[in-house]
Amino acid sequence: MSKATKYVSKAADENGFIHWTDEENSIWQALITRQLPLMVGRACDEFILGLEKLNLPTDRVPQLAEVNEVLLATTGWQCEQVPALIGFEKFFSLLSQKKFPVATFIRSKEEFDYLQEPDIFHELFGHCAMLTNPAFANFTQAYGEIGLAASKEDRVFLARLYWFTVEFGLMKTKDGLRIYGGGILSSPGETKYALEEGNAQRRFLTNEEQVIDVLRTPYRIDIMQPIYFMIEKMSDLDAIRNLDLMSLVAQAKALGLHEPKFPPKEKIAS
Repeated sequence: MSKATKYVSKAADENGFIHWTDEENSIWQALITRQLPLMVGRACDEFILGLEKLNLPTDRVPQLAEVNEVLLATTGWQCEQVPALIGFEKFFSLLSQKKFPVATFIRSKEEFDYLQEPDIFHELFGHCAMLTNPAFANFTQAYGEIGLAASKEDRVFLARLYWFTVEFGLMKTKDGLRIYGGGILSSPGETKYALEEGNAQRRFLTNEEQVIDVLRTPYRIDIMQPIYFMIEKMSDLDAIRNLDLMSLVAQAKALGLHEPKFPPKEKIAS
C-alpha cells in the first residue's frame, strides 16, 4: 500500500460531487458493460442481489453519495474517499468504522485490462455490492478491528485472509461454484479463469485448520491466482470472524509459510 502510483484521486467539490471527464465516464461505461454479462452464472446470488440494490449507472462513474445511500440503508456502511494509496493503519481504521476506502480515480485506457492499484471500478463494482450483505459486511468490519490492533508482523499474515476471502473468495453452492471476491468480480480474465477446471487448486475455508492454511499461503497480486479458497455459504464468514483469529495467526507463524505455487516476481533492472 505504500508503493508509488501514477494515479491521483480526484477531489470532490464543496457538495461532495466529483466531476468526471467524458473520457473517464466512457472508461467506466466500457468496463461495466464488459463485466456485467460475465456475472450471469458466475457471481454468487448475494452479489447479484447487491448489484440490483446499488443500481450502478452504466453511462458514467457513480457518485459516492449514490452508493452510500444504499449501503447505509442495508448494512450501515459507507464509502470513504481516499488518496490513490493509503497505509495499513488507515485501511484497518476505516474498515473498523464501517467505511470502505475508495480511491477516486479510474484506470487509463493503457491499463484498461489490468492495473495493480484498486481504482473506483474495482472498489464500487467489485466490492460494494457484497457490502450490502450483512455477513460479508460484518466480516469486513471485524477484519478491520482485528487488523487495527495487530502488530505489523501479524498484519502480513492477516492480509492473506483478506486476500483469499474479500478479494479472491469463491463459494461452492448447490448450483455450482460462484464468485464473491471483488478482485475476481472486477476482472474479466480472472472471472473466467477462476471457475474453469484445471486452472488452479481449490481448497475449503470453513474451519480453524483451514484458516491456518490460508494464513500460511503466499500470493502474488500481479498473476492469475494458483490457489482459491471456497466457503459453502455466506454465513461461513460469520463463523470465521468469531474464531480467535490472532491465536490462529500465532499458530500459522509457528508453522511457517507454505511453499509458493508461483515463481518469484522478476526484478526490473535499474
